[in-house]
Amino acid sequence: MGRWAVLRRHLRRLPDSCKQVRSELWRRRAERLRSRGPDRDGSNGQMVSAPRAIPAGRRERLAPELLRSTFPMLVLRMQDPKDQSFYSQLADALAAIPGIYRYAPLVIDLGDLAEAPPFNLAELGRRLRQHWVVPIGVQNGTEEQNRAAVNAGMSLLLDEGAAAAAPQQGVAAPAAPDPDEDDEEPVAGTGSRTKLITRPVRSGRQVYAQQGDLVVLASISPGAELLADGHIHVYGALRGRALAGVSGDTTARIFCHSLEAELISVAGYYRIRDDMPEDLIGQPAQIFLDHERVRIEPLG
Repeated sequence: MGRWAVLRRHLRRLPDSCKQVRSELWRRRAERLRSRGPDRDGSNGQMVSAPRAIPAGRRERLAPELLRSTFPMLVLRMQDPKDQSFYSQLADALAAIPGIYRYAPLVIDLGDLAEAPPFNLAELGRRLRQHWVVPIGVQNGTEEQNRAAVNAGMSLLLDEGAAAAAPQQGVAAPAAPDPDEDDEEPVAGTGSRTKLITRPVRSGRQVYAQQGDLVVLASISPGAELLADGHIHVYGALRGRALAGVSGDTTARIFCHSLEAELISVAGYYRIRDDMPEDLIGQPAQIFLDHERVRIEPLG
């Protein structure tokens, strides 16, 4: 505490008879400050906080970075956006798997609505958010629908044909290859569509074996998602979500060396972690469909 602050505190306690003395002291202090002129920081004796200098290396690290990544997303295909029963059906479907898709990113597929009359995409997004999913974009929309989606704050997810035509409208830098795609290999064999993954599947990644089986030689992280039109084989810990027979094959199965999944599904029928037998958690298991019921049995 400076001497003027101490003096000021004591002066406040003086009786009224000392007011003249106090006024004289303050007048002298003001004259001294005026004669001294402004300080180097232009504060005239007032306390100011000097800005902290950021080292050059730190400034470089603070620069924003744009990184390419892949995340699993839900795709919502709609037939009639004005059908009020749609929202109750969606609520029932999400209530059956509580917490699994809470705040999950969702893409609205408008492929079946090309001839539909105009509808309010912003209102659709608001209604979807009420069901704890987050619409982030649309795909397969018409030019008018895409424009409405952008005005509603959504992104446009182009299909392969639209993406190939995009460079004609402007110069675009080629996308950097995803390093995780290097471990995807087709299994040798005539007509084989089996996809082989040789490294762990990290959280947020989605792997899909279209018209074939999926074989993973490592573990699956929580938050990852495996999809296959056929069987799924995991020679490690199965965490995250695994969906076999996604095209409707009821004979598809899931095999794993350690069952720790958040959700398992066969041909659209599913079970979540709370519905799995505790004695099979962390054990080798196989999952299959038996009369529209997902069954889990020990492996071997």
